[in-house]
Amino acid sequence: MEHISFLVAVVIITALAFDFTNGFHDTANAMATSIATGALRPKVAVTIAAVLNFAGAFLSVKVATTISGGIVNEKTGIHPEIIFAALVGAILWNLLTWLRGLPSSSSHALYGGLIGATVVGVGLNGVNFDTVLTKILIPAVASPLVAGLASWGATKLAYAITRKSDGGTVTKGFKTGQVFSSSLISLAHGTNDAQKTMGIITLTLVSVGALPKGALPPTWVIVSAGAAIALGTYMGGWRIIRSMGKGLADIQAPQGFASESAAATVILTSSHMGFGLSTTQVCSGGIMGAGLGGPKGQLRWSLVRRMVYTWGLTLPAAATVAGAAAFVAQQGGWGVALVGATLVAGSGAMWVASRRQPVGADNVNDVSDVTPVEVGPAGTPATPTPASTTVAA
Repeated sequence: MEHISFLVAVVIITALAFDFTNGFHDTANAMATSIATGALRPKVAVTIAAVLNFAGAFLSVKVATTISGGIVNEKTGIHPEIIFAALVGAILWNLLTWLRGLPSSSSHALYGGLIGATVVGVGLNGVNFDTVLTKILIPAVASPLVAGLASWGATKLAYAITRKSDGGTVTKGFKTGQVFSSSLISLAHGTNDAQKTMGIITLTLVSVGALPKGALPPTWVIVSAGAAIALGTYMGGWRIIRSMGKGLADIQAPQGFASESAAATVILTSSHMGFGLSTTQVCSGGIMGAGLGGPKGQLRWSLVRRMVYTWGLTLPAAATVAGAAAFVAQQGGWGVALVGATLVAGSGAMWVASRRQPVGADNVNDVSDVTPVEVGPAGTPATPTPASTTVAA
């Protein structure tokens, strides 16, 4: 612990701050559909998610090692200023997309920040692009498609099996099932996303010699990362919960159960394999598959397009901001202070902006002015209906 300087302590605190934003940014992944269908009350849902996120952080460290010893080359001279800059880029992108209610990837924001800061700080040889391709980019494309297809098939099956059953009984049964399926996603989220901050803190400790290269996260790192993401989850990212629960499609209980089950399966499988995928993209893909697999085949394509554009922008945008931050931070103490002040000012400005149209547990499902767009036989909107911008306000 004697290696932990003031700068290293700042980096660790900033990493836990990112973990906190990851928690409230991604609460929607597990609980949006359960809240939208009424399977769980909003505050109960985020409490369950917080507890299980914390528990999930202890189940595996494979994703953490993908970050701490996979994405970047520890031998090229990674230092705390670079990691600090990476976190600044990731946090600012997380807050911007939260403000707009867009379900973007906290994971890709972190990866983009780490890649951009490393390239500026030590050069292209500091990034293991083979790992980026196989562990991040390929799963980023494949995972939402797999989850969407699985969710579509599960939704079709659910409605086929229950088509002659009493509607009230079916809805009640699937809502009960959603309690378990959403809980499983929360647990899976902890096994995947909490580990990313563990990896960042471990990388920081390795960079200053506090841990040997290739070391696993210490217990205190696991506990602190799990606690930070759990606290963020409990705060509830209500804007994104609204977008995913009510903005993408009018999800009913059978669809919610199908999408959550499919997403949990994909996330747990990828965590076991060490893939640092985006749980947001997986869960969004599951919701879209469930929406298309439902009786009316409905999606709100305006939000879908905005969300997909944001997915594509996340990694390069975070990398650009982090690269600029790394350039400034490496100028010396004043540079680190300037980057830190920019982070605080930017975060504060976005929080103040969010108070103009607050979204909370009491109004998270209020999107009555949004009209769904039906999908025609060929998979295109049958009638062009503008989606309300208030969904992502």
